[in-house]
Amino acid sequence: MASRDIERSIAAARRFNRFYTRQIGVLRKTFLDSPYSLGEARVLFEIANGHAPTASEIGRTLDLDPGYLSRLLHNFERRGLIRKKAAYDARQNHLTLSPRGRRAFAPLEARSQRNTGAMLQKLQAHDRARLIAAMSTIETLLDGTRSESQTARRYILRAPVPGDFGWIVKRHAELYAGEYRWTEPFEGLCAQIVANFANNHDAKRERCWIAEMGGETIGCVFLVADSATVARIRLLLVEPKARGLGLGARLVDECIRFARRAGYTKITLWTHSVLIAARHIYEKAGFRLMRKERHKSWGRPVVSEHWDLEL
Repeated sequence: MASRDIERSIAAARRFNRFYTRQIGVLRKTFLDSPYSLGEARVLFEIANGHAPTASEIGRTLDLDPGYLSRLLHNFERRGLIRKKAAYDARQNHLTLSPRGRRAFAPLEARSQRNTGAMLQKLQAHDRARLIAAMSTIETLLDGTRSESQTARRYILRAPVPGDFGWIVKRHAELYAGEYRWTEPFEGLCAQIVANFANNHDAKRERCWIAEMGGETIGCVFLVADSATVARIRLLLVEPKARGLGLGARLVDECIRFARRAGYTKITLWTHSVLIAARHIYEKAGFRLMRKERHKSWGRPVVSEHWDLEL
């Protein structure tokens, strides 16, 4: 009986694999009608979105044969798509995309975003949330590189669904009242920011990310237009139970990547000196403190800070 259950499970898993590889077009000769194979596109993605990874790091992340990866990187270098910088270990090089590489990768990334968006837009918001949660479950259960405790604490990022905007205002008000004794006007400010986004945002240039873990909302962030060339990070929040997972840094990183794709040249943000963890995240991401201001807001004396990141 057990062997029959295993056989049915194998058949179901293989059927899903056949369906999904067809759904996302990975069986075509080139990936997303680009000049690149799926393997080449995945390596370009890791270089574009990593922090100057080495070949060894890319190989481990993608589980690629070292010989194949070496040939692929040599081909990229020959075509002027990547740059190498010696790492601390002289046998390794940090890899980044060259200007030509960024130009080559940009339409591939845009096409992937567009195709995935078209697939997801066919679904109602609650069905999209179910799909993303199911994908996260598959990833979590099959990722054998993590310990059980790490696997149990995996999160996903998704677009907002009905009810999320109300949650953002509520949790900001509750957390900041509890941790910093900020009063009602702060909740009003958060509500105004959320209302402006919900009613008027430009989907091509502005974005909200919601973090979820085990079906529970645990964080958020907004990236909105400050001007034609400057974006602004707003309402970054990580629930106390989710702190220590690197979620805050991940949310900021998503903002930076999106801002670059959208064509902004700078990101700015407004924070406060008491928000030590957030300030550390911004500094680590490359933001620079531009100025400070002392004033009394939300019932407390505060020191507000303005930080910028040139893209």
